[in-house]
Amino acid sequence: IARRAGLSESFIAASLVAVGTSVPELAASVTAALKKNPDIAIGNVIGSNLFNIFFILGISSVIRPLDVPSELQISFAVTLIASVLLFIFMFTGGRSRIDRWEGGVMLVLYGLYLWMQAR
Repeated sequence: IARRAGLSESFIAASLVAVGTSVPELAASVTAALKKNPDIAIGNVIGSNLFNIFFILGISSVIRPLDVPSELQISFAVTLIASVLLFIFMFTGGRSRIDRWEGGVMLVLYGLYLWMQAR
């Protein structure tokens, strides 16, 4: 359906597929946050991303080398920027905390990223 609507493969991967595969992590993180266990919420997100990047991508490329399309270079840059931004948000201000406004900034940036992918 998304292809017939003229959406790019990058947009489909960064939105529909990403959201679909991340719903269980979202549920676990929201539940942990509501139960006042932020270490589990953050550890779940960071651990999942590290596992996907190192283990899943590693095994996939060992089985068969992966050609990386040039369109994904922006996604790699966004991933790097998001990691740096997360580091800054967590370790500035003398607290190891991500405030609501910082979470809002992350959501806006993700929306901007999706908008860029849809063009």
